[in-house]
Amino acid sequence: MIKHIWVDADSCPLKVRNHTVDYAAKKGITVYFVANKQIECQSKNPFNMIVTDTQKDSADNYIFEHIQPGTDLVITRDIVFADRLVSKGVPVINDRGTEFTKEIIKERLSERDFNLQLVQLGLSKPYHEGYDQKKFEKFANCLDRVIVKNL
Repeated sequence: MIKHIWVDADSCPLKVRNHTVDYAAKKGITVYFVANKQIECQSKNPFNMIVTDTQKDSADNYIFEHIQPGTDLVITRDIVFADRLVSKGVPVINDRGTEFTKEIIKERLSERDFNLQLVQLGLSKPYHEGYDQKKFEKFANCLDRVIVKNL
């Protein structure tokens, strides 16, 4: 049963943060935002904000050290971090509505590494897609599906 949602909050869209806190409040789930700076949330429902130091991956490492398989869910966009979490048996989703599982995480890592190599070789430019309503709806549906599946 999911009792805690940990959000790798540095790059998580505001709309996702607000929805996560509101959804969790209805389900009696505690939310933790973890980032290396204070992160805004406009929800009137309670959440916990944990500010880590500014070292690379400090928020990821904090989450990894404090999560409990079986009771925790993590929201992150970081595929390398998601791989660590999946290996520990923790459910992981991103803000685009993808659930990272043992079956797909290695493929996603390979895609990420391939795209990174193309950028480093100058054959491609870094792609930063926007965040629209369709992506948000996929996220909201995925969050609900994973929570219900882990009841």
